[in-house]
Amino acid sequence: MLGIIGGSGFEKFEDFETVEILNRETPFGLAASGFKKVRVEGKEFLFISRHGEHHEHLPSEINYRANIFAFKKMGVKAIVSFSAVGSLQKEFAPGDCVVPFQYIDRTKSLRQHTFLGQGLIGHVSLAKPICEVMAAHAQESVQKLNFKTHFGQTYVCIEGPYFSTKAESNFYRQMGAQIVGMSNFPEYALAREAGLPYLPCCFVTDYDCWDDSIPHVTVEEVIKVMRGNNAKAFAILKTILKLENIAQESLAYNGGLKTGLFMPMEAIPKDKKSWVEILMK
Repeated sequence: MLGIIGGSGFEKFEDFETVEILNRETPFGLAASGFKKVRVEGKEFLFISRHGEHHEHLPSEINYRANIFAFKKMGVKAIVSFSAVGSLQKEFAPGDCVVPFQYIDRTKSLRQHTFLGQGLIGHVSLAKPICEVMAAHAQESVQKLNFKTHFGQTYVCIEGPYFSTKAESNFYRQMGAQIVGMSNFPEYALAREAGLPYLPCCFVTDYDCWDDSIPHVTVEEVIKVMRGNNAKAFAILKTILKLENIAQESLAYNGGLKTGLFMPMEAIPKDKKSWVEILMK
């Protein structure tokens, strides 16, 4: 079963048929509101609104660990996430979908970003942070859609809630990033720790502030683009739901805590053992 994460502008999709409202409780606190089982065209999956059903959490306030754990506990086998981003290059225009393969973390350690720590010791590789197997299947399937999709770019994740200064925006361009957002870290890292393949679908809402020749958009214009992006994201979702075994042979299944723990199971603290076993399934 797939787990779908909806970010800003993707808190809900009009054609969702809610099957069941799910329990949000986890060892890490409550998962975001709006956690439910959903049906689209006969296909069932789990959905969580990243910022909460009514967009009540800033990126820094999202309980990423609870969201990922809730998916894992409920039997999710792979995650597709939708989010809004700014563009750092002219070729990635508002309305385009970008599937980044790499990330640069520029957050400020305000977020609970790992299941490890406090007696649970390990190290997990993020050399390939997303599931490129899922990306390859998706890339082949979305070619028929009537909007641009780009694969293989780099996403720089900033803390927010502020947007970048012009100096920062140009710095990110020099670092080799193509898009900038606030919410994919530590989501992809936690998914990897949990052994869940992760496919990010990032929709450009506007250009970041790096180029004075590009007029800065208003909130009204961004919201208009978001509405169009919601319909595009739903088109991608329906396409992905038709793909059987989209994450089969993903590297994520043999990684994460399953291979990253630096301690024997018997040394895991007793208060952590039950949920560690869930993450290692």
